[in-house]
Amino acid sequence: MIDRIQQLPVLGEVWQTTLGWQPNKKQQEQFQKLYEEIIIGNRQFNLTRITEPREFWEKHLWDSLAGLSGLEIANELEAGQPLYVIDIGTGAGFPGIPIAIALPFWTVTLLDSTRKKMFFLSGLIAKLDLKNIQTLIGRAEEIGQNPLHRQAYDLALLRAVGEATVCAEYALPLLKIGGLAILYRGHWDRKDNLSLQFAAEKLGGKIERVTEFVTPLSQSIRHCIYLRKMSPTPEQFPRAVGIPVQKPL
Repeated sequence: MIDRIQQLPVLGEVWQTTLGWQPNKKQQEQFQKLYEEIIIGNRQFNLTRITEPREFWEKHLWDSLAGLSGLEIANELEAGQPLYVIDIGTGAGFPGIPIAIALPFWTVTLLDSTRKKMFFLSGLIAKLDLKNIQTLIGRAEEIGQNPLHRQAYDLALLRAVGEATVCAEYALPLLKIGGLAILYRGHWDRKDNLSLQFAAEKLGGKIERVTEFVTPLSQSIRHCIYLRKMSPTPEQFPRAVGIPVQKPL
């Protein structure tokens, strides 16, 4: 039951020193509620293997927001600059839900094809009282060809989705010109840049930068790859469902 679930660590100083931001009281309460509901939902939906409070904080909350560290979270929050964000293959709602909590002026769409998980996330969003987030059930290949979503987003997020070239084909068609895709990775080798750059160029994008992070508690290495949308994606992309995985660019 909820009263047996442990409290997440607050770690305000760690938030501030590593990302230049820390949650206010309401956001901290939302993070705790998110943790509690994920733990409860895990019994039915197998959402995550990460359940210990400090590990959850680092690998789901901190990691989700670390991808935005170069975008100056605190400044965006203070300015109230609205952005349209899509979290592709959201799974248990990461990184989309923590980002929606941290940046309430942004509008976040969670995209996934697994109906049961998305049904759970819809209920979770209501319990968290998040007005700036919505769910979308579908495959990225189909959504990318949908006129309502193609070239409609400022920011696309992909965490633990697949090969980097596949992620690029999912993300770039959904971005506006000038938009940014963030690929969350563990290991990344510089030689991987070559194949990704080739794919990104075919899709109207380029690698803007690759950033290495050291996680604050476990001292693990993480990477984020940032792809900038430079020109319209050719209309044949994304290809039909399954083709990007079967035949990567």
